[in-house]
Amino acid sequence: MKPKFTTIELIFLFMAGIGVVATWYFNALFYLESEDTSITHFIAQTVTTLPAKSISADISVVATTFLIWMVYEARKIKMTYWWLFIPFTFLIAIAFTFPLFLFFRERKLRKNRLLGQ
Repeated sequence: MKPKFTTIELIFLFMAGIGVVATWYFNALFYLESEDTSITHFIAQTVTTLPAKSISADISVVATTFLIWMVYEARKIKMTYWWLFIPFTFLIAIAFTFPLFLFFRERKLRKNRLLGQ
């Protein structure tokens, strides 16, 4: 009998949960504590210090690389609804969408193996 979830699938799902909670905790604090809650102000805050600029550059490169690879990989293994990860990356967080994509990728790869594809 095949398991409903493999260990690695559960790890990816757990990490997606941590990713959404950790990022949106700080987003919520920003919206609760800031007088200017516009997206322009939010983005401007990401480049206020040199460490913030470094982290922003790092995340930008990671996000771009992930999106390029994700489109390539999803099409290669014929995932459905893969395109949803693109807006979710910007609307939620890459800390959520990257492990969630890996979760669904593992599920698809396991399904393909079971079907002999």
